[in-house]
Amino acid sequence: MPCVCFMEPVEVGFFIEASTLLAILYLAQRTVGEKEVWNAKGYVQESSGLRRNGQGKKESNDLSYLHEEEHLIPKSRCNDRCSPGYRKASNGGFHVCCYDCVPCSEGEMSNVTDSDSCHRCPDEEWPDERKVRCVPKTYDFLSYEKDNVALISPVTASSFSAVTLFILGNFIYYWNTPIVKANNRAVSFILLVSILLSFLCVFLFLGQPVDVTCRLRQMSFGIFFSTAVSSVLAKTVTVCIAFKATKPGSPWKKWVTLKVSNYVVIVCSSVQALICAMWLSVSPPYHEYDHNSYQGMIIIQCNEGSVIWFYSVLGYMGILAAVSFVLAFMVRTLPDSFNEAKYITFSMLVFCSVWIAMIPAYLSTKGKDAVAVEKFAILTSCAGVLGCIFFPKLYILLFRTDLISRKMMLGKN
Repeated sequence: MPCVCFMEPVEVGFFIEASTLLAILYLAQRTVGEKEVWNAKGYVQESSGLRRNGQGKKESNDLSYLHEEEHLIPKSRCNDRCSPGYRKASNGGFHVCCYDCVPCSEGEMSNVTDSDSCHRCPDEEWPDERKVRCVPKTYDFLSYEKDNVALISPVTASSFSAVTLFILGNFIYYWNTPIVKANNRAVSFILLVSILLSFLCVFLFLGQPVDVTCRLRQMSFGIFFSTAVSSVLAKTVTVCIAFKATKPGSPWKKWVTLKVSNYVVIVCSSVQALICAMWLSVSPPYHEYDHNSYQGMIIIQCNEGSVIWFYSVLGYMGILAAVSFVLAFMVRTLPDSFNEAKYITFSMLVFCSVWIAMIPAYLSTKGKDAVAVEKFAILTSCAGVLGCIFFPKLYILLFRTDLISRKMMLGKN
């Protein structure tokens, strides 16, 4: 049984052979009441025979008609037209006039009826909900106006910075007390300043990224953090040398008079500064536009330039933290009244745990989520070092002033 097809006119500019016309007429045959209408070349067949239909106009209801003078032939189809936002797709049937209407794929649109294919929007645009036109994509980054994380981070960083300034002020006020002198007050001062600057560098991670902020955020983070970890390492080395030199005939006595801790801070910080300088000279960070990670959005983010240099900075800080942890763990059982190795051990344990957990989280996120993960790691690790090392001393300075005397520090009650 032939397929029931709707007829539409199609212009042709060539002569139609008789056999072809007969085939077209056969497909175009439709029954209307008691009449059989052949809508080609203006002829209508009735029960009494063929007759010319005047000017070749449509004789009955909704039947298509063709003008002989315009050289039109019928075009068959057996389903409704595909609306804009859809495209034609073969349904695997025998008749080519039958097809399915398939929605355009993500990122594509179609604004014509019965489109054979959909068209992909430019990188800066995205289809609307109906997929009939392309609309501009929205730009997205870690903004103060849109993201709660962007509002919480500066408040948290400001709070920690205020606490750091409070501790620093108390250490300056009690500068000549034994508890401040006990473990190299100059290094403690450097450590507090570097922690303060690390808290403040979080503000560079907020707002729309540009080339300057992309470079400053990583360089400042790397140098300030390395200075803080180098100061912790210097304090650990000071504890180790002080107690090893108490043994009779110990070769460590000659190191006591030297400012070993100062050299440790200078050398270790300089190495990180050199790594950052090479990073800037070889492949500096820059801002970029990510068109593909999220549908309908363009992510403005910082590209690290060189992943090798970025992880070199993190790896160097990890080495310093690991060495500090091992040394502090080795001398943690020395007399408690003079020894802060236990606090250094806990601080480096927090530091290493945060950054070990941060790396897979950072690699599995993109755009502003990756920025939020890095900010969280900076705030958490700095707060861990600040709390573990300085809160016990601050408690004694504020609430247990009777323990500040030299005799109590040496454990001679």
